[in-house]
Amino acid sequence: MSTLFEPVTIGDIALTNRIVMAPLTRNRSPNAVPGDLTATYYTQRASAGLLVSEGTPITQQGQGYADVPGLYKPESLAGWRKVTDAVHAAGGKIVAQIWHVGRISHTSLQPNGGQPVAPSAITAKSKTYVINPDGTGGFVETSAPRALALDEIPGILEDYRKAARAAVDEAGFDGVEIHAANGYLIDQFLRSSSNHRTDAYGGSIENRTRFLFEVAEAVAKEIGGGRTGIRISPVTPSNDVEDNQPQPLFNRAVERLAPLGLAFIHVVEGQTGGARDFQQGDSAFDYVALKAAYRNAGGKAAWLVNNGYTGEAAAHAVESGYADLVSFGRPFIANPDLVRRLKEKAPLNGLDAATLYGGGAKGYTDYPALA
Repeated sequence: MSTLFEPVTIGDIALTNRIVMAPLTRNRSPNAVPGDLTATYYTQRASAGLLVSEGTPITQQGQGYADVPGLYKPESLAGWRKVTDAVHAAGGKIVAQIWHVGRISHTSLQPNGGQPVAPSAITAKSKTYVINPDGTGGFVETSAPRALALDEIPGILEDYRKAARAAVDEAGFDGVEIHAANGYLIDQFLRSSSNHRTDAYGGSIENRTRFLFEVAEAVAKEIGGGRTGIRISPVTPSNDVEDNQPQPLFNRAVERLAPLGLAFIHVVEGQTGGARDFQQGDSAFDYVALKAAYRNAGGKAAWLVNNGYTGEAAAHAVESGYADLVSFGRPFIANPDLVRRLKEKAPLNGLDAATLYGGGAKGYTDYPALA
């Protein structure tokens, strides 16, 4: 029987425990460059078995929120190198969550003020974060997207490949997590509500899972499957996506990932940041069946679960064999020493929700650790 605090090796990455810090957007990297404060933030949390970075766009086109760090500028890569060096010096491991937001963007964030791109020209009923002319930040409605032309898709696959290589070689990450969750570009291709294409990337489940597979294949071939993970959220309605047949859709998605030798599959259970029993379609989503579909197809990646886990529930998930690792999001924001607190069953700091997005050290690096 495995326990939450035991070491584990996932793919090519050896971890000291099975507690993972989930990706968390904090909007504190002006001009897409993470700074010294970001290095402090991640280093404070390096006792996690694995840190997954905040979502990090692969290109400016892939950016949907102001002041998020990137992987597409030399200054950004140099900034990330300071972060990863500091995390490694503290004994931690960190992967970059590589991100293309698709339609969840605003023209003010796009190259030359252009339209965001998406599988189909369907505007999301969602909001994004921009910096106003007076320097303050705020949330605004997303801009109307344009549909990607078929001949543009290979270029985006190349963007993912290049970003993964830069993350490992130049920024010093231990690997990458492909962001295929929460209604962003890959998830937009998966879901019937956001993908109305009639070509090889739309219509059938096989076609709608094609882009997911091609991104994962390109990244795994470039940096090795053992340094590649992927995050999915089968039923979350985040950013205005839905599908009335999520079970066969995501069962097929993970079956297609099985041959790639990935390090981990990161599954958001239920509604991201909300109810764990949220469902789409006619019946409750079966996460055990999802994992079985992956294993039956030959997939050996570590199974990482997320959303609303307590320390007790996380321990049970690992000890029972339901999962190999468990990730925590907001608890890690307010508790840099979350691993110790879970192990000692110590009380958790409360979260200051007003400081989640944007700002400086307050609500970022000033949460106290246990004495």
